[in-house]
Amino acid sequence: MSSKAVALDANADTFATLADFTLELSPEAIPASARERAALMLLDTLGICAAAAPMEAGVLGRRAALLLHASSDPGHSARMLFDGRIVSLAGAAYAAATQTDNLDGHDGYNPTKGHIGVVAVPALAVLAEHLPDLSGPEALAALIVGYEVAGRAGIALHATVSDYHTSGAWNTLGVAAMAARLRRQTPAMLREALGIAEYHGPRSQMMREIATPTMLHDGSGWGALVGMSAAILAENGFTGAPAITVEAANVAPHWADLGRFWQIEHQYVKPYPVCRWAHAAIDAARELALGHAFAADHIEKIRIRSFDYAVQLFPTMPDTTSKAQYSLPFAVATMLVQGHIGLDHISGEGLADPKVAALVGRTVMEASERHQARFPAGRWADVEITLADGRVLASGDTHARGGPERPFGRDEVVAKYKSFAVPALGEARAQGLCDAVLALTEAGSRFDAVARHLYDPL
Repeated sequence: MSSKAVALDANADTFATLADFTLELSPEAIPASARERAALMLLDTLGICAAAAPMEAGVLGRRAALLLHASSDPGHSARMLFDGRIVSLAGAAYAAATQTDNLDGHDGYNPTKGHIGVVAVPALAVLAEHLPDLSGPEALAALIVGYEVAGRAGIALHATVSDYHTSGAWNTLGVAAMAARLRRQTPAMLREALGIAEYHGPRSQMMREIATPTMLHDGSGWGALVGMSAAILAENGFTGAPAITVEAANVAPHWADLGRFWQIEHQYVKPYPVCRWAHAAIDAARELALGHAFAADHIEKIRIRSFDYAVQLFPTMPDTTSKAQYSLPFAVATMLVQGHIGLDHISGEGLADPKVAALVGRTVMEASERHQARFPAGRWADVEITLADGRVLASGDTHARGGPERPFGRDEVVAKYKSFAVPALGEARAQGLCDAVLALTEAGSRFDAVARHLYDPL
């Protein structure tokens, strides 16, 4: 889209609607189901953030925040999550989003082909440092604003550009919107912040990271950094509007249901800390293993059919945690050998499991037109397992668990949170954090009950 076209197509009505939603939305105007879902997404993401804190990428991200994003102004500083050291608002958001992004167990949204909570949760925690009286319902309203704005920005970007960009390219707008709300900015400041955030958002190419997995992951650390920086720049008079993904006329349909359709209720929860594209095949293999009596060492061949992006995931035995989280055959093999996939399987000795390596070598992947036609709205796969006794077990078409198609209930989300949080935080701290987060839906709750569990180092 040319700069001339952007100027001619600017859509003031869409921005006015977005500004009113972002800055004036009352917590009471949000459906109870959306507020309850927001609390569960907050809990789920905090569990992953805590578990990721000791991982190398998290340690490096926090170190970089200290070196590069320190602040001498207490009004623009915050503690890093599960660390406690003080850096700038942008640095603290970057550090938490980077460590969360590098343990790929956080929520996502099918239409965006990416993730929102990974930046929205750090943004809330960072901004709340300066809001000691922040109520639980208002905290959830701000979080929901982040999800709703970022999600639509992501859909608008995917609909108007040819290549596939990481979540950092668009979730930056959600962070800017949250900051505008919680820092009580004006509509004019919000407009400039969204323009700055979109302009500087990291339009990194996702498939480069898929081909060679690294700590870059989905670009969300930089998305959080840019979004928070954009809000502070706009607050201080820096200009940057308009944001094309908001104000261009051709994206208006993607914003038309703002405040009516609640995207927060349609996020998926990941049962496994690996790329969502692998989950349908993992679940297909899991269900075959649960339904038939066979041992992993009796498997002669595994055939996986899925959508195009899924079969482009890392094809061989990984030697790093980053590669393990983006490897389809490794994830399926781990499920068949171990019966589940946890942090210990995608790191350390889990990367050298000889039984898993043997199955990876016996795996064939195929792109399926049937599964491709349903992507990204659905994440489908089917798996065939050939056994040494000649049996061929076929899963049939399987959709990944945890999303609207096969949702997890409250108890399942809490159980998943505890499986990650308890080893990192200990039983008492993990339970205290869980209770405080789930209580945010109550009228008299305050976010400081959550905050007291967030900043002490592990």
